[in-house]
Amino acid sequence: MARTEVPAARGRGTPRKSNVPETPRRKKHRYKPSMKALREIRQIQKSTKLLIPAAPFIRNVREIIFQYSTLVTRWTPEALVSLQAASEDYLIHLFEDGMLCALHARRVTLMKKDFERLVA
Repeated sequence: MARTEVPAARGRGTPRKSNVPETPRRKKHRYKPSMKALREIRQIQKSTKLLIPAAPFIRNVREIIFQYSTLVTRWTPEALVSLQAASEDYLIHLFEDGMLCALHARRVTLMKKDFERLVA
């Protein structure tokens, strides 16, 4: 009969402890909740690129134009870019005015009623 080695039992499956003392771990760095958003806003304000993706905007323009006239099917790229720039400019000013209405109401959150005050 062959002899087999049986590992010694350590008791209840506890792992072996090492002789090296544990060093305290540093906390992971976290930014305050608004800091990341403010950094992103500053980065976008510095850039000059358009923010709305071009392909969905062009599809939306074609869909709206098709409702009014089926004769207009072709647009120059310059016309689409200028239309996109004008619409982004309008939306930015609309959101700025909406934020002013929200701040006037002593709120930080932009709500639907802030835009309704602008239109009415």
